[in-house]
Amino acid sequence: MLRIGIFGATGYTGLELVRLLQNHRQARLVFAHSESNPGAKLSDIIPCLYDVPLIKADDAPLADVDVVFSCLPHAASAELAARVLAAGKKVVDLSADFRLTNAAVYEKTYKHVHPHPELLTRAVYGLPERYRERIAQTDLVANPGCYPTSTILPALPLLEAGALAEPVLIADSKSGVSGAGRKPSTTTHFVEVNEGLTPYNVANVHRHVPEIDQVLNDIDNGRTPGGVNVIFTPHLLPISRGMLTTLYVRLTPEARQTDWQSVFEKRYANEPFVRVLPRGQTASIAHVARTNMAAISLHPLGGAVADRLLLVCAIDNLTKGASGQALQNMNLMFGLDEREGLR
Repeated sequence: MLRIGIFGATGYTGLELVRLLQNHRQARLVFAHSESNPGAKLSDIIPCLYDVPLIKADDAPLADVDVVFSCLPHAASAELAARVLAAGKKVVDLSADFRLTNAAVYEKTYKHVHPHPELLTRAVYGLPERYRERIAQTDLVANPGCYPTSTILPALPLLEAGALAEPVLIADSKSGVSGAGRKPSTTTHFVEVNEGLTPYNVANVHRHVPEIDQVLNDIDNGRTPGGVNVIFTPHLLPISRGMLTTLYVRLTPEARQTDWQSVFEKRYANEPFVRVLPRGQTASIAHVARTNMAAISLHPLGGAVADRLLLVCAIDNLTKGASGQALQNMNLMFGLDEREGLR
């Protein structure tokens, strides 16, 4: 029986982890952390049925757990992750603190110096569909961001095949409001979001861009001359959860002759949490809501734009985009069926 600790249990991703762990037959929650509500129960703070006691980080019994999920904001998460690793325990970090391998890029992106740059090369990026074997061997997983997950999964087979005619992918992404976290703001207030659709961090300045570029280039492995870059535009949907990314790519002359529907179906045939939809269907948030699934649909174009391929990927931003993928990674780290707790 795996013994689990959660830092940041009162946020959306922490609460989602508590929910998912109720169905995990080989895991037990030992502690749940909240720095602002120690001594209370989770059900006192959030309308839920989980009477889980909350403790301060300094009171976390690290000796009594096998793995800790950190659902804290960047910077704060790295400090606690280092403490857990020093105690000889494993960490799945849901913040951005270990996703970027370059400390200078991290500092530029997140506007502060990384508190533990020595751990950046130790972390493994937690996208099982690409890094499953490495995840199984590590004690520190950098759980991917939700936007990167929904962008990288539809791009992955194309990059592995060296199919891109130009080094630019265009990603148009839309997320439910829970992706902004529980802390309220004027831009995520119900009245501001309801009955609207708003792009934000436009002109490629969203902090997930370096993460997406880093992973795309690692997958591409030099196949595309000049490397690969994404033009990424996020939008805020007036829904609680869910994410949909539309990806536009230009194919090489050779790749235009390929039956990409068949390639994608073969590539993801044995992936338990990726479903390539049949020809003619379009992925939607309804396909994946409250599951750890990613739904991908392919849409070849014709005429003057026959060299382009359009792909749609839908995920639940709190599950496959965060806590579900984190649980999937934990299962891999301990040699369990990665579907455990996520069926």
